[in-house]
Amino acid sequence: MVHRYKHKDTVWVDLKHPTSQEVRDIVEEFSIDPYVANELTSPSTKSRAELHRDFLYLILHFPALKHTHTDNSKQEIDFIIGKNFLITARYDTVDALEKFAKIVEVQSILDRSFEDNCTGAIFFGILQEIYSSLFNELEHIESSTNKIEDGIFAGREREMVVALSQVSRDLLNFKKYTDFHRDVLENLETFGLKIFGEHFAYHVKRIIHEYKKTHNALRNNLELLSELRETNNSLLSTKQNEIMKTLTILAFVTFPLALIAAIFGMNTVDNPILGNANDFWIVISIMVVGAFLMYIFFKLKRWF
Repeated sequence: MVHRYKHKDTVWVDLKHPTSQEVRDIVEEFSIDPYVANELTSPSTKSRAELHRDFLYLILHFPALKHTHTDNSKQEIDFIIGKNFLITARYDTVDALEKFAKIVEVQSILDRSFEDNCTGAIFFGILQEIYSSLFNELEHIESSTNKIEDGIFAGREREMVVALSQVSRDLLNFKKYTDFHRDVLENLETFGLKIFGEHFAYHVKRIIHEYKKTHNALRNNLELLSELRETNNSLLSTKQNEIMKTLTILAFVTFPLALIAAIFGMNTVDNPILGNANDFWIVISIMVVGAFLMYIFFKLKRWF
């Protein structure tokens, strides 16, 4: 599917699930290197930036948001940035890109910035919208982490083990797919300076700032998650130790009683107590005294 957005002498072509024929048509129209055309037909393995004769080729992977329209853990957008055209290729519905396209339709953002380079206005607007959505997603994850913290101190440590693992998986996906962005954007700054000049490089620095803000939020979430996991493990371990201590004390208390019962239950000819009057209550009394002595012993040892 091909969507076109035109402003003055600049055109933005957005390819969504592009077919081979659609890619060939765009390649011929804008004289794109066949190597790049081949890359557009299928997802790539890693993010990168490339400098070509009269355009920049950029691949960025983003973590798929929870409310996204794909079951994959990542989403990819390919950018071909020319002096008077921008081509984006994607293989899923990217909400941030869809939202920005609606803004471009009314041309409000293009009339306020990059008067001499609408291509830059569109490109940086897309990235800013994407990083903004990622930052909002991290804030949502942080609120989930706060709920986990409440659950930990409410005594639901076992339930929180699964919740912590789920949040950890989301944050690790964020880290895995955004770690390469800094190097890619720095390369883009260098390459863009050669083709588009200082103005383009300046706005790349702005996008790097947006990336750093998102990355710092990610780092804070990871540190908070790590602290909560250690706290949850400590509380869970303490609770398990208390259970084991209780079971051990019960075992120590019941062992002498079971031993006494076994002794008096022996089928012997001569038994000093059994057969006498009130023999049952005598045995019970011995057991009670034994249990009381064990209690005093544990109390003196401060085992409970």
